[in-house]
Amino acid sequence: MASHRFVDTEAELAWVVEQLLGQPRYALDTEFHRERTYWPKVALVQIAWPGELVLIDPLAVDLAPLRALMDSDALAVLHAASQDLEVLELATGAVPRRLFDTQIAAGFLGMSTPSLASLHERELGVQLPKGNRLTDWLERPLKPAQKEYAAADVERLLEIHDALVAQLDRLGRVAWAEEECEIMRSRDRGPRDPFEAWRKIKEARHLKGSALSIARSIAAWRERRAAEIDQPVRFVLSDIAVVSVAQSAPESPEALAKVRRRRQGCRQKRDRGKILLRWPRSGLRLAASAPTEAPRRRTRHPSCRGPGGCVGEPDRSGPTARSHLARNPRRRRGARPRRRGRSSRARLAG
Repeated sequence: MASHRFVDTEAELAWVVEQLLGQPRYALDTEFHRERTYWPKVALVQIAWPGELVLIDPLAVDLAPLRALMDSDALAVLHAASQDLEVLELATGAVPRRLFDTQIAAGFLGMSTPSLASLHERELGVQLPKGNRLTDWLERPLKPAQKEYAAADVERLLEIHDALVAQLDRLGRVAWAEEECEIMRSRDRGPRDPFEAWRKIKEARHLKGSALSIARSIAAWRERRAAEIDQPVRFVLSDIAVVSVAQSAPESPEALAKVRRRRQGCRQKRDRGKILLRWPRSGLRLAASAPTEAPRRRTRHPSCRGPGGCVGEPDRSGPTARSHLARNPRRRRGARPRRRGRSSRARLAG
C-alpha cells in the first residue's frame, strides 16, 4: 500500500499547500460523484510530489486554499484530466495554470487513449490495484482498499510523466503535446449549452420538423432545470419522455398524462406537467419560424475526447491538426483515407 497522509484539517491542508508551492510539479487526481447530482461533487483529492503523497478529504476541509496551488507555476500532471478540471474549478474557482495530461501525451506516441492502468503496465511494468467502479467515495470512513486505490493513481504518475516526455522528445513532439494540453486546460467548462442538450438524446436524432423543435425546447428546459436544482437530467425528465412529448405534442393535462413514460420520467408531476404543456405550443411556433437545416454531423477528432465528438470539422491549423496527422499518417502522404468504423483507432506509424 502506498504510504500517504490523510488530510482532514485546515492546518494540515495549509501545510500541504506550503510544501507544494515550492515544487516544480506534482501529480493530481480526484474522486467525485455525479450520479445523483447535476454538478460533480468532489469526494477526494490525491496529490503526490517527491517523497510525499496526500489524500485530502473535501468533506472535512474547504478546498479553497488549493487555489494558490492552481495559480502557481508548478506543473500539474494528471491523467484524462477533463472531468478533474471541472471538479477543481468548481471546488477552488480555478484550474492549474500549467497542465500535462498523460493520456493526451500518450496519443502522440500512437497509444490512442490508454487507461491509467495500461500506462502503468506499459511504462513501468506494474499493475494498479483493481477498484470497484461502484465505490461510494462519499462514504466515511474510507476503507483501506479505497485509500490504496486512490493513492496508487498518483503515486507513480510523475515517473510516467518522465517516461512519456523522454519518448516525445526523441520524436520532436513535446511541443505538440504541450499545446494540446493547453487546449484542454483552457477549454470552457461553464454550464452546458441547453440548446445542444437534445443531441444527447439518441431517439431525438431521428425526429424531424415540429417534433424535433419541440424536443429541442423540452431538452433545453430540462437541462436548465437540472442545473438549477442540481439533479441529473434523467431525474427531471427521462429521455423517452422528452421524445414522447415531442411526438404527441399534448395540449391538455389529460393528453399529457397518457404520454408514454411521462409519469415515470417526471417527478413532481403536477408542477412540471403544467410547464411541459407550454413546450409543444412554443416548439411548434419555433418550428414555423426556424430554418429547415439538417443537424450537422458530429465529427470526432483528437481535441474532443467526449463520447459525442464535436460538431463540424476540426481546425487543421494548430496542434489539433498535428495530433490528427500523427494518428493518421496516410493523410500526410496525400493518400485518400480508408473508411473506418467509429470504434476503429488510427495507429501512429513508426
